[in-house]
Amino acid sequence: MTAGNPGRPPGMHDVARRAGVSHQTVSRVLNGLPNVREETRERVVAAIAELGYRRNSAARALVTRRSSVIGVMTSGSTLWGPSSALIAVESAAREAGYHVSLAGIGSVDNAAVASAFEHFIDQSVEGIIVIAPEGALAHAADPFVTRVPVVMVSADAEPAPGVHITSVDQEAGARLAVRHLLDLGHTAIAHVAGPPLWFDAAARQRGWESELVSAGLRPVAPLAGDWTAVSGYEAGRKLAAGPLPTAVFAANDLMALGLIRALYDSGITVPQQVSVVGFDDIPGAAHFIPGLTTVKQDFAALGRQCIDILLAALNEAPDEHRPLAPGLIVRESTAAPA
Repeated sequence: MTAGNPGRPPGMHDVARRAGVSHQTVSRVLNGLPNVREETRERVVAAIAELGYRRNSAARALVTRRSSVIGVMTSGSTLWGPSSALIAVESAAREAGYHVSLAGIGSVDNAAVASAFEHFIDQSVEGIIVIAPEGALAHAADPFVTRVPVVMVSADAEPAPGVHITSVDQEAGARLAVRHLLDLGHTAIAHVAGPPLWFDAAARQRGWESELVSAGLRPVAPLAGDWTAVSGYEAGRKLAAGPLPTAVFAANDLMALGLIRALYDSGITVPQQVSVVGFDDIPGAAHFIPGLTTVKQDFAALGRQCIDILLAALNEAPDEHRPLAPGLIVRESTAAPA
């Protein structure tokens, strides 16, 4: 029994406190997972022995209705950002000793969302992570926050009380892209935007506008895109018809790729006549012709942060996480204006 509360057996949080490590580290040791220093592992093992901690998963599930399962809800999108976030969350959950129950919602109507959440509750999930790139999922978890901890991956949402939120800082990434073009000497910088109902698209457009305004420039109306290379191509054809900007920030790499092809088909060279920056650093971005300057998101870190926030909520610890900083990858698609 613990010295602080002799009426209950020691728990993982007691082991973590005695060993001076996180709840997640104790979970890694108990599950024999890698990425734990040997010195730390020995300290955790010693704390387990000293406290007499015994892990009984079956009893734990019966008594607490927890079974080392995390529910993850997504819109079912196969686009790079949402799918990469899903893979990262699953990987981080597994590393922390949890299994993932996945619900891909093809429809975001109330009945479908409620059914998915009730399925999670029936599975005794310890918490729920909602990957919510679109506004329609922004408040999907609101009715369930009093039942289990909820973490939302969303760049721009205003969560209900009790919902924890994390993301990559999309606005900061857009500002990095535009600042790079400004530093090269560009002053006419167009934007191919993503769908307006997507939080990432709105944040990236806001970053583009803010950085231009900070530089004393007036943004022109952005061109509409839908994340596809086809929409980027259509935007490129419109730009090629003039007046031609000296640089373009596309809200994702696929639209940047379509844009570059449209400019090529119109006899306009990149970066000699127009510089182009994308967002995401998708596989193959370095091997476009030219290699694409873009903004990189660290999805692995995002997945780990989701699980860290969820574990902190389970242990009623303070949540002090901030949006993750993206990085700029400079390649051959940008240069000083001619």
